[in-house]
Amino acid sequence: MGGPLGAIIGRYPSAAAPAGDDDGGPGGGIISHDSKCRDLPFLLLFAAFWVATIVNSSFGFNQGNPLRLTYGLDYKGNICGSRHGDPDLRELDVRYWINPNQVYQSGLKSSQINLPDSKAICLMECPLPAEDGLNFVCDYPEGDIRLSVDDWIDRDYDYFEYLTPDMRNSSLQLQGPCYPVIFPSVNVYWSCQFIARASNVSLKHWQQMGGVSIDENMLIDKTIHNAINGKSAVLKRYVADIGKSWPVLIVCGGLLPLFLSVIWLLMIRYFVAGMPWITVVLFNVLLISVTMFFYIKAGWIGSDPLTVVIGESDPYVSIGGREINHLHVAAVLMTIIMIIAFLTSIAIVRRILIATSVLKVAAKVIGEVQALIIFPTMPYFILAIFYMFWFSATLHIFSSGQVLRNDCNTNCCSYDLKLGKVNCDNCCGYSVHYTRHIGIAILFHLFGCYWATQFFLACSSTVIAGSVASYYWARGEILHDIPFRTVISSVKRMLRYSLGSVALGSLIVSIVEWVRFILESVRRRLKLVDSARESCFGKTISSSSQCCLGCVDWTIRSVNRNAYIMIAITGKGFCKASVLATGLIMNNILRIGKVNVIGDVILLLGKLCVSLMCALFAFLMLDTHRYKSAHNKISSPLVPVLVSWALGYVVAKLFFAVMEMSIDTIILSFCQDAEEHEGNARYAPPLLMETLDDDDQQHLQRLTQGQGP
Repeated sequence: MGGPLGAIIGRYPSAAAPAGDDDGGPGGGIISHDSKCRDLPFLLLFAAFWVATIVNSSFGFNQGNPLRLTYGLDYKGNICGSRHGDPDLRELDVRYWINPNQVYQSGLKSSQINLPDSKAICLMECPLPAEDGLNFVCDYPEGDIRLSVDDWIDRDYDYFEYLTPDMRNSSLQLQGPCYPVIFPSVNVYWSCQFIARASNVSLKHWQQMGGVSIDENMLIDKTIHNAINGKSAVLKRYVADIGKSWPVLIVCGGLLPLFLSVIWLLMIRYFVAGMPWITVVLFNVLLISVTMFFYIKAGWIGSDPLTVVIGESDPYVSIGGREINHLHVAAVLMTIIMIIAFLTSIAIVRRILIATSVLKVAAKVIGEVQALIIFPTMPYFILAIFYMFWFSATLHIFSSGQVLRNDCNTNCCSYDLKLGKVNCDNCCGYSVHYTRHIGIAILFHLFGCYWATQFFLACSSTVIAGSVASYYWARGEILHDIPFRTVISSVKRMLRYSLGSVALGSLIVSIVEWVRFILESVRRRLKLVDSARESCFGKTISSSSQCCLGCVDWTIRSVNRNAYIMIAITGKGFCKASVLATGLIMNNILRIGKVNVIGDVILLLGKLCVSLMCALFAFLMLDTHRYKSAHNKISSPLVPVLVSWALGYVVAKLFFAVMEMSIDTIILSFCQDAEEHEGNARYAPPLLMETLDDDDQQHLQRLTQGQGP
């Protein structure tokens, strides 16, 4: 494995430090290695990726409009609720299809008309039939109708009495400009969904006036319901929920995990003996609490289920949606996870004492290198700025389709107030059209977020590893410098020499994750297309490939983490550092494997505790009146809670890396120390030696007992 690392990493700093290196010599850094930039092409690739990300986001900011994610389009192509429409629709945010026969016909399989081509206008609220007469909803006032939009709203959109005889006759033929309100409707995600229960009083008045026949089939209900619950419509609402719940994301995805992570590090520093037990118990309690919230919102317990209706509605009318089905699935998955987590917690109880010993070693490092607790705040603020930019760009990229007139082939006529006559040449409605380029831009944007996150996490881990390695190899020689200079020197070395290696490592993890994501997407599509004829062999191959990719992903993550340690220690490139780290671990796997695994499990549970606490608080914040009514109503708490959980986990991972990398760095340094000194690690902390020796003795005792009679 080359020469001894002791001469490289501070045992003999004067021999290894190049002339003029700011980090060498007394009072400078402790680790000194060959000053050379590594893996530079991948650093240039990462820089090019940032340029492409900015260009891609600029396209979204230029073409997108987040209002499209929430509100529908009227027959003129205006976005409901937009002040830039014709007319001004800033208070008119509910889409209403005014011709019930067109809605019915669009639901027929043999019909040439689609719901987007049915005439729709924007209102303040969904109209209801009159109790003792007939209400009308008329088109936007223009032409010969001398009413302002405000007057039109004040009259409940009804100016039937002002119509000329020709206009009245056209309206009775369901050609406008006024249309009867026969069916009640409710506001379902800012679109008025008809309830196929016609008002007998209104229908009788309409027939007495000589109006054409109106279809009363259930299809009028299902047609709008299917459109509102389409996959693309649900996805848009989920993305819009992120924009509406930004205060929740800031508090539960940013500030809360920062506070909890720092508290956890301080407690592990001063109360290390009890923290593993507290972590295991708290993890199970939080997991049960979050699962119960999913049950409540799914409507399985309690009296506060998710409702798809905005505002008040008839309590006897039940309207479902995909969002409710997704909550049901989430509740089932959380139940399974809860059971597995509980059984796993029972299984590791006997090993918690080993984890306590390992955490004591890391806690001592934090006590000596106190700047490590503060350091993660620097990448934290960088990530916070990046995520604010990224989420804003996400809302615009997902809404960056073009509003274009549909290419339809229908026979329909409607009264044009500007022309003053019935027009049969303008029947096609408008839709937001997405090109393949937008799909590629969205995938690139998502991949960019993952790569950038992995990059910043890797930079933080490399800096921590360099600081902890300095503590291990130079302990007692320049101890007075450790609390103040070690972290700064490690940051300087990482920025100066190792950014390319970090970019390469984070890119490899991102590519593997995205290969898994793409293959899983393909597998799901093939399963949906040919589920009936899928053979046992095909199922086996599919499951095996997913299992193999999962193992590859776990292996690469483990190798990456140890590679960052060797990068920080030796200054080697990513590939050489990975070989060094893997060799050290494999040569000492029996001695350090169990100790390292148990420590990692406790730290993983700690990160999950922080993220679950974020999810729990997100549920509580989203359960307030602000997010249940009016324009801030979210379609479902599912996505904001999951995003809060993910952000909380990233922040926790950033801070818990102090403990994680401390343990891994000390163990790797211990392995190299033992190799250099014929199996006796001279620089190992006494606590680590006690932990490993106790574990060896227990293992030998079990073997001896197993061989006995």
